Amino acid sequence: MMKVLKTLRKLFDSQERQLKKFFSIADQVDALEPDMKALTDAELKQKTEEFKRRLENGEQLDDLLTEAFAVVREAARRVLNMRHFRVQLVGGMILHQGDIAEMKTGEGKTLVATLPAYLNALTGKGVHIVTVNDYLARRDREWMGKVFEFLGLTVGLNLPHMAPEDKRAAYQADITFGTNNEFGFDYLRDNMVMYPEQLTQRELHYAIIDEVDSILIDEARTPLIISGQANKATDLYYTADKVVRRLKPEEDFTVDIKTKQVTLTEDGVRKVERFLGVDNLYDMKNITLNHHIQQALKAHVLMKRDEDYVVNEDGVIIVDEFTGRLMYGRRYSDGLHQAIEAKEGLQVQRESMTLATITLQNYFRMYRKLSGMTGTAKTEEEEFRKIYNMDVLQVPTNRPMIRKDYSDVLYKTEEVKFKAVVDEIEKCHKKGQPVLVGTVSIEKSERLSRMLKRKGIAHQVLNAKNHEREAEIIAQAGQRGAVTIATNMAGRGTDIVLGEGVDQLGGLHVVGTERHESRRIDNQLRGRSGRQGDPGSSRFFLSLKDDLMRRFGAENLEGMLNRLPDDEPIRGNLFTKAVANAQRKVEANNFDARRWVLQYDDVLNQQRDIIYKQRREVLTSHDLRDVVLGMAKSTIENLVHVHTDEELNEDWNLEAIVDFVDSNLLPEERIYEDDLEKLEPEEMISYIYDEVVKYYDERKDELGEERLNEFSKVVILRTVDRKWMDHIDAMEQLRQGIHLRAYGQDNPLRAYQFEGFAMFEEMVKEIQEEVIKYVMKSVLDEGEEIEREEVAVNATPVSGGSAQNETARKKPIRRVEKVGRNDPCPCGSGKKYKNCCLKKEKSVSVQGQ
Repeated sequence: MMKVLKTLRKLFDSQERQLKKFFSIADQVDALEPDMKALTDAELKQKTEEFKRRLENGEQLDDLLTEAFAVVREAARRVLNMRHFRVQLVGGMILHQGDIAEMKTGEGKTLVATLPAYLNALTGKGVHIVTVNDYLARRDREWMGKVFEFLGLTVGLNLPHMAPEDKRAAYQADITFGTNNEFGFDYLRDNMVMYPEQLTQRELHYAIIDEVDSILIDEARTPLIISGQANKATDLYYTADKVVRRLKPEEDFTVDIKTKQVTLTEDGVRKVERFLGVDNLYDMKNITLNHHIQQALKAHVLMKRDEDYVVNEDGVIIVDEFTGRLMYGRRYSDGLHQAIEAKEGLQVQRESMTLATITLQNYFRMYRKLSGMTGTAKTEEEEFRKIYNMDVLQVPTNRPMIRKDYSDVLYKTEEVKFKAVVDEIEKCHKKGQPVLVGTVSIEKSERLSRMLKRKGIAHQVLNAKNHEREAEIIAQAGQRGAVTIATNMAGRGTDIVLGEGVDQLGGLHVVGTERHESRRIDNQLRGRSGRQGDPGSSRFFLSLKDDLMRRFGAENLEGMLNRLPDDEPIRGNLFTKAVANAQRKVEANNFDARRWVLQYDDVLNQQRDIIYKQRREVLTSHDLRDVVLGMAKSTIENLVHVHTDEELNEDWNLEAIVDFVDSNLLPEERIYEDDLEKLEPEEMISYIYDEVVKYYDERKDELGEERLNEFSKVVILRTVDRKWMDHIDAMEQLRQGIHLRAYGQDNPLRAYQFEGFAMFEEMVKEIQEEVIKYVMKSVLDEGEEIEREEVAVNATPVSGGSAQNETARKKPIRRVEKVGRNDPCPCGSGKKYKNCCLKKEKSVSVQGQ
C-alpha cells in the first residue's frame, strides 16, 4: 500500500514531473557532446551566428535549448576546463523557464548561470546577471565572461561610480554583470535625466539573480533611495539627544523587543515636556519636536554600535543585518541617521530629501522574465510564488550529502554558551580539523576572538570591519587547523575548499553561536560545509539570552534549565521544537510585514509607472505640440467645470475663468466675459481651447518650432521632477500616519490607496497648470540658449502678458449691471435667467452665426 501511495504522490508531484522532463532533456544534451567535441574552435563560435539566424527565421529559444546548452558546455570545457554536470544542466533549464533553482553550496551555481544567460542573450535584448556584492560581480565577469566572449558575445560589468558612458557600454553588452542595488539605482537615475543620450539602461528583459533569497526576501523591505540635501536645521538633533540621555528605562520609556518599538511613558512625556519647556508634546505645533525625541530614543535604545552600525573615519556606517557588510553611501532615513550621529558625538549631517525611490521587489518585478538561484529558498517558496510568480525547484546534488548535522544545545547564560563554543573549537583545533564559527554581530565575533586569544588559538576574524580580505580568509578556512570567525556574510558566494588530508579529520566543522530569525540564514552557514560530497559537520550553541529565544519561546524552557547546573545544556525534541516554532513565527511575521510593505508600495509604484512612462515619452519626443495642448485642454476643462458647477447653485464665475486664462494661457484681452456668457460649459471649453491652439501656433511661428519644442521639453521635465519629489515626500508622510485611521474603524491600506490617488490626481493637475503657464506665458529673449538644468532662471512666467501683445484689443466697458445665471429673469417670467431670456439670447446668437 505504501508503495502505491508513493507512486501516486510522485505522479502528481509537479516538481518530480518537471525534474524528470529536464533530466530527459539533459540526456539529449549529453548525446550531442561527441558532435560538439568534433568541432573546431571557429566552428563552435560560428554556432552563435547560426542560432541568431534561426531565431530571426521564426524558431523559439526553447527550440534551441538543447544545442545551445551543448555548445556552452563544450566552450566551458575548452576555456575554463570545467564541464557542466547533468544536475547543472537541469539547474540551467529551471532558470531559463523563469523559476528558482535551489542548489546546495558547492554545486557550481556560477557555472550554471552561463547556460540560460547564453541562450537568452541570443535575442540581443540583454541579460543581467545579478550578484550581492561588487567583488562577486567582478569575479564572475572575469571568470565566466571568458566563455561568453569565446562564443562571440559581448560582456559588460556595471559597478558604482562608473562614468555614464561606461555604464551605457555595459548595458549595451549582450550580458551584463552587476549588483542588485546598482541595477536599481541606474533605473532611478535614468528617470531623472534631461537628455535621451544620458540614458544608460535598455528595456528590462531577463535577469538571473544569484543568492535570490538574500536579494528578493531579506532586502525586499529596504527601498533604494536617491536623495539630495534638504534645508533643515540640525540643532534639534543635539537638543533631543541631550533630553533622551536623561531618561531612564522602564520609568520614562518602555521597549517592546518583539516589535522593536520604544515608547515614552506618561512620566517620560512629562519629563520631556519639562526639559523642552513645552506644555503638550503631542500638540500639532510640537510635532517636529516629538519626531526628534522619538528618533533619538530609537538611536539610543534600539540601534547598537558594532551591531547595527560602526563608527569610523567616514562617520556612521550602516551594517547590513543580513550579510554583515558595511553599506557605504547608505543612510538611515527619516532623521534616524542624524540622531545616531548626535548620539555618537559626531557632526550631524543635513537631512536628505528623496528625489527618487523604489523597492527591490518592484524593480525586479519589471523584468519580462526573472529567475534566481540559491542554496536556501524552499522555506520561502510561498512568498516567491505569490509576489514574484516563481516556483522553487530543488536540484539534486551531484554527489550524495554526507555532512553530519548535530542537534542544537541550549545553555542558561550567554557566558556559559561561549565557553562551550570555545571548548568545541579547541577540541577540533587540537586534532587539526578546520572550524568555521558563525556569529550574528561584529561585537559577538570580537568577543569570541578575545576568548580564543586567551586560549592561544590562532584564528581569523571576518566581519564588516575587514571585509576587504573576505575572499582570502574564506579561501583558507578549509585548511588544516584553520579557525575562522565570521558574521552572517560567511563568505557567501565563495567556496571553502578542504586542504590536504582534512577529509580524513571529518572535513570542515561549522559552529553556530546563535540561531537566526530565518532558517535560511542558519542553513546557509551549515551549507559552507559538506560541499560536493565532502565530509563535514555542524552544531548550533544557544542560550536563553539570545535575541530569538528572548523574543519567542524562552519562557517554556527557563524552568527546566533552572533545575540544571549552569554549565549543563538542554538537548532533545522539546527544545528543538521550541526553536523551530520561534523561527516559524518570526518568518511568518516577516512575510506579513514584507507583503504589507508591498501592498503600500504598490500604490506609489502604480503612480511611478505612470509618471516615468510619460516622462520617457517626453524625453524622447521630437514634437510636443500634442502633449502641451493636451495639458491645456485638461486645465481648461478643470477651470470651466469648477466655475460653472450647477450643484453649487451659484452664479457662474466667468470673471474668474477670464482672469485665469489671462494669467496662465493667453495674452490679456484675447477673451472676454461677453464671449462666454451665452455659451454652455462644453462650448466654453471648446472656445477657449481653440484660442489657445491659435496662440500656441503663433508662438511656434515666432520662436521657431525647434526652439519652442526644446523649451517645452525643459519645462515639462523639470516640473514633473519637482512635483514628483514633493509627492514622494507627501506620500511618505501620509503613510507614516495612516495606521492611526484604524482607531476610527477605517482600513488604513484602503485609506492610503484612496487618499494617495486623490493626491496623485491633484499633483497631475498642478503639473499641467504649471507647464502650460510656463510654455504659454514665458518671455524668451531672442537668441537666448535654453539650458535644461536652469529652466527656472530662463523661463519666468509673466502674468500680465508678453511684450509682443501691444496690438491686443481693449476690453469693453460694461454699462449695464450683470444679471446672474441663477437670478430671477428681468423679464418678470418668474423663471431663472439661465432658463429664460439667456436661453433665448443664445438661440438668437446661434442663428445669427
